[in-house]
Amino acid sequence: MSSSYHVSAGASKEERYQELIPQLEASLSVHDYSISTLANVSAALKSVFGFFWVGFYLVDDDRMYLGPFQGDAACTFIGYGKGVCGTAWMMRRTMVVPDVEDFPGHIACSSLSRSEIVVPMFGSDGSVIGVLDIDSDKLADFDEIDAKYLEIIVKIVCKTIN
Repeated sequence: MSSSYHVSAGASKEERYQELIPQLEASLSVHDYSISTLANVSAALKSVFGFFWVGFYLVDDDRMYLGPFQGDAACTFIGYGKGVCGTAWMMRRTMVVPDVEDFPGHIACSSLSRSEIVVPMFGSDGSVIGVLDIDSDKLADFDEIDAKYLEIIVKIVCKTIN
């Protein structure tokens, strides 16, 4: 995987995703060790978008455990149906939370987190194998553009690691 990703200065959020995705596809075209893939995707998203926290939680039985991430220390495990990550796992869909304080049962790994998006990752058998979790220190920082493109990125990642 390339050590750095480049997007145009002044590009809109959508344009940054559109420029990043082909770079990720090219760098992930050869099957990489899954932990390395997840680590580098976390770094790319944090670098390009400046998100507060970017990382993966990986399913193991009835919990998800912290995987590769960029940002402050985080919760080491999350239960099925617990918090935004566990709810995305249970619901099998992307969760966009404009204000984490308004999400019932939100797990506060950091008091600085204000909004969150979580995208489930699917294995080749259709089961949820983990989630991509991104936090922002700004309210309502995520929208349908993030959901659309992060789902594409997660599909690329899952194709690489499955």
